[in-house]
Amino acid sequence: MHWLFSWRRLRELGVIGLNARNAGAIMGHNPRAAFPLVDDKILMWELCRRVGLPTPETRAIFQTHGDLKFLEESLTASPEGVIKPSRGAGGRGVMVFFGAAPGGYRRADGRVISTEYIRQHLSDILSGLHSMGAKPDRAILQQRVGVHPALARISDTGTPDIRVLIHCGVPAMAMLRLPTLESNGRANLHQGGVGVGVDLKTGTTTQAVWRGHRIDRHPDTGEPIPGLVIPDWPDVLELSVRAARATGLGYLGVDVVLDHDRGPLLLEANARPGLAIQMANGQGLAHRLKRIAGGQGY
Repeated sequence: MHWLFSWRRLRELGVIGLNARNAGAIMGHNPRAAFPLVDDKILMWELCRRVGLPTPETRAIFQTHGDLKFLEESLTASPEGVIKPSRGAGGRGVMVFFGAAPGGYRRADGRVISTEYIRQHLSDILSGLHSMGAKPDRAILQQRVGVHPALARISDTGTPDIRVLIHCGVPAMAMLRLPTLESNGRANLHQGGVGVGVDLKTGTTTQAVWRGHRIDRHPDTGEPIPGLVIPDWPDVLELSVRAARATGLGYLGVDVVLDHDRGPLLLEANARPGLAIQMANGQGLAHRLKRIAGGQGY
């Protein structure tokens, strides 16, 4: 009886599952030909350069194992950075480091990793250990954007980002993703980050979830999460809409990070965005997608 009640309640809230997302939103609005563009972070970065979408600075691209001979030079020039597999997903293979330290480079948890450790990690990426389909991949080293001062009190272990879900060119739902010590500086929920619901009209944080449970305070800092106004909110939404338009996809998750000087920057896009955004907001997507399809906006 409890299961039936839960199912009915989820339906009332408009919560959708993977089947509904895949059959309705993704298959109905995302041309297959456009998937490779957003599945590859380097291709997406190149698109952003062509159409003028701001992104974090790219410091190096490693295409073959032979390129690893330039690693020390790249790290010296960029002692704070983020290494990503070009075709990774869910935060797998992402490595964040916070500056040079005796013996190597400092991680979010204070641990120091050596240049050789980073070299091996990059070699694993190039071999396909972290890529979709376990196929040989490329790696990208990007600028680590610092934490915006307005968000510093609820994020002292890494840079938060904002996931905006775009449907038919209109923002449908958004969440702020906060790194934790567990996630080691990464904002991905799969890695232990916190998902925070955001009111689309005001950019104000509403509620939060962590590891499937509702929370009101950041698990590391103890700071309250609801009621924070995200800076440059209209610009965040505008950038997300522009990114969706550039990709040609009708259902897209756009990840944005806030730079204090440059404003919102596009991190990446996802043609198969996860559904945890519903938990973060305490609301389902079905009703919002229906309103947007009917021309009523969000």
